Amino acid sequence: MGRHTITMEPKKRWKKVLYEDQGVPDNYVDESFLDEMQKNVHIRTYHYWSVVQESGVVTQQICSVCLFVAMFLFMDDKVLSPKVLFCVSSFLTIIGYCIHELLEYMEEDSDNMQTRTGWSAMKTVLMFVAFSYGLSPILMTLTDTISTDTVYAMTAAMLLANLLFHDYGADAAVVSGALSLNAAIFASVCLASRLHTTWHAFTTVTLAVEVFALWPVLRRKLKVKVKHSQLVLTIILTLVTVVTIATLSTVAAVLLTLLYVFITFVCPAWLISLQPYKNNIYGPWDEAEIKD
Repeated sequence: MGRHTITMEPKKRWKKVLYEDQGVPDNYVDESFLDEMQKNVHIRTYHYWSVVQESGVVTQQICSVCLFVAMFLFMDDKVLSPKVLFCVSSFLTIIGYCIHELLEYMEEDSDNMQTRTGWSAMKTVLMFVAFSYGLSPILMTLTDTISTDTVYAMTAAMLLANLLFHDYGADAAVVSGALSLNAAIFASVCLASRLHTTWHAFTTVTLAVEVFALWPVLRRKLKVKVKHSQLVLTIILTLVTVVTIATLSTVAAVLLTLLYVFITFVCPAWLISLQPYKNNIYGPWDEAEIKD
């Protein structure tokens, strides 16, 4: 009886391709599929005091909202004159603009560019002042048919939206500078409609633009260009805000102080404690990235 030799063909190694028939279902993977898996590739290690310092951007925005509301209450109680507030806020805005342009000049070092920027800014300011003052009588009667409680509720919701969607420097989908600014302006219009004269309405809207549109730009510029300015601004704004709120309500000032302590010291410690639980995985199942 003759001998028959049985030749065993070597098993073909599976490849991660879909254009070739390998005799297996399309969703089949072998043990080599997880060889490319990586964990925490782009993980960032946070340090407590650096997080405490970065939390200042949140504290500063909360201070801005509280000071804006405090100025409204002072005008509503006729403790503060709208003309005085307008002059003081305009003077501080001019100083802030000069600081911003000085930082820009040191960076760009171009006289022509600064001249054009200054002239453009001047025209924008004049147009805004003219339109705001001209529309102030309309703002006074804009919410006459709406109850005061409803107006205050809408204002609180809009200011909360300003805090939620404000650009704190994080790359997140929830960040929307336009939505945050529009919410703040809407809140200022609601409050302006509950004040006494056209000067009150004009000053309220102007203050909102200065606080929620111009002030954050200067804060970001100082943070990038001036060392330790973040810490100094946070301390100054916190003290000014707490003292200002204390003149209105001691309880509110205490609660605001506790909120600042929670955001500045407790939340960073909470974030640091959660770092060991972070576990991101990367592998061949991720979407392809086009690299230059």
